[in-house]
Amino acid sequence: METFKTILWRLKDFLETPLFKLGEAQITLLSVFYFLLLLILLVYISGKGKGLVNRVLARRGVDLGVREATGTIVRYLLLFIGLLVILQTIGIDLTALSILTGAVGLGIGFGLQNIASNFISGIIILFERPVRIGDRIAVGDVEGDVVRIGARSTTVLTNDNIDIIIPNSKLITENVVNWTHGERKVRFRIPVSVAYSVDIRKVEQALFEAAADVYDVLESPAPVVRFIQFGENGLEFELRAWTTTLVHRRGKFTSAINFAIYDKFREHEIEVPHPQRDIHIRSGTIDLDPGTK
Repeated sequence: METFKTILWRLKDFLETPLFKLGEAQITLLSVFYFLLLLILLVYISGKGKGLVNRVLARRGVDLGVREATGTIVRYLLLFIGLLVILQTIGIDLTALSILTGAVGLGIGFGLQNIASNFISGIIILFERPVRIGDRIAVGDVEGDVVRIGARSTTVLTNDNIDIIIPNSKLITENVVNWTHGERKVRFRIPVSVAYSVDIRKVEQALFEAAADVYDVLESPAPVVRFIQFGENGLEFELRAWTTTLVHRRGKFTSAINFAIYDKFREHEIEVPHPQRDIHIRSGTIDLDPGTK
């Protein structure tokens, strides 16, 4: 029994051995252990707090994007306040962290500009909400649905079920196409060419009928047909149709309308033009007898 007590005392002395001094506080292995344990607990509680906020707002019928933004901000506040409390709990005077803050600032100046920029951009996105959870966006060559907005990056899910991680600063500094920022109603344009010999009124009628046959085309606003120009190979039209159901599947929407247009053109015997080139042969003679050379 005495041996066990001796081991405990030696372990206690070992854990309370000062490692270094931060201000007036002595940092020991025990204080480091407490700090890590409380930090893990803080991360867990902040995650639960975010989930609780989301559930409360969901019961009130709040939009998904607003719920996620509010929950993320609450989590950041809990982490910040909790970290200050933990530091005070283990005996660290916050004024002693001024040197550490200066070192962090120096690090940002030398190599952490991108991280700081992405973090600040994430805060701006959460407050201004130019991009929200569930929005359909296009940034450069990336197009997909926003599934997560974090402190450093935003996750976009493409139609190929691939997650693309976009730095938040890119959403602030570059042009971002948000297909659903105001409402989930988008107009797509489908170009069509027909032969010069075709009755243009029959073309207009066929395009309207094709739009009416596609389930995902909205009746209001109604589809519109535009005669664009006299092209090199034929007359060029454009069918403009609205949808809310296939905003995230532009290829499928365009394909469905093209199938319908093809069927209607065959039904109305409307000819689709082929590329045409006029060849002019200048007059002259060609000697085909190789023996004359």
